[in-house]
Amino acid sequence: MERVFDFGTKTVTLNSGYKMPLNGIGTYSLTGNICVNSVSEALKRGVRLIDTAYMYHNEAEVGEAVRNSGIPRSEIFVITKLYPNQFSEPEKAIDEALEKLGIQYIDMLLLHHPGTNDVKAYKAMEQAVREGKIRSIGLSNWYIEELEEFLPQVSITPALVQNEIHPYYQENDVIPYIQNLGIVVQGWYPLGGRGHTAELLGDETISSIAAAHGKSSAQVILRWNLQKGVVVIPGSSNPAHIQENTELYDFELTDEEMNKINALDRNEKHDWY
Repeated sequence: MERVFDFGTKTVTLNSGYKMPLNGIGTYSLTGNICVNSVSEALKRGVRLIDTAYMYHNEAEVGEAVRNSGIPRSEIFVITKLYPNQFSEPEKAIDEALEKLGIQYIDMLLLHHPGTNDVKAYKAMEQAVREGKIRSIGLSNWYIEELEEFLPQVSITPALVQNEIHPYYQENDVIPYIQNLGIVVQGWYPLGGRGHTAELLGDETISSIAAAHGKSSAQVILRWNLQKGVVVIPGSSNPAHIQENTELYDFELTDEEMNKINALDRNEKHDWY
């Protein structure tokens, strides 16, 4: 059931039938003009996947960058999320997201993490899919137990589950569980997240693999994710880093290198979800 990554087109076909890019930009902590500029720079550099959320308070800025990019809407894949404080009035929340983004439809809408009325909110998302407001739907920060409880209560299988994944928090039991359901896995904080990135990028194992390929530690970590079947959405406001985070397709990690990175797992979560 695992959805196959096509490294030629740099996309994966979701169980909803839509294609999603394998690498994108996360906009958590990017606000105002910094957000508009970062997304604009990413789009200029070939990035076609953008991840935002109601709780990031930047949907309007993301939408502005998409609309002003000159790139056909159909070529850009935008993910946003409903937060638990919106689950009680999900139809209103969906319409608000559409209005803020101003991009005709939402490619992927996720529930940001489990909470009261999450099934109700998801059913409203299913209805929005039928109405053409949303193309694909999914979940963020759902693990095996949560999925086992949640999935029997809904009718559209999520197309995506987005969780924290990086070399110090690998979820090696969760990833195959999700993939075997025909659901694509996406990793947030792929480079460790705020306050942790320097340690991860300075890890000797990763640095030595990077040196062997003439690549950066960040590129090695992102490639490691891709080879595990995990879509990556690193956040950055630095155009050079945004560019670097796209250059993931001209090298391949060996099985031995993959295993070395797999051995770095500390089960160390860097956010509370």
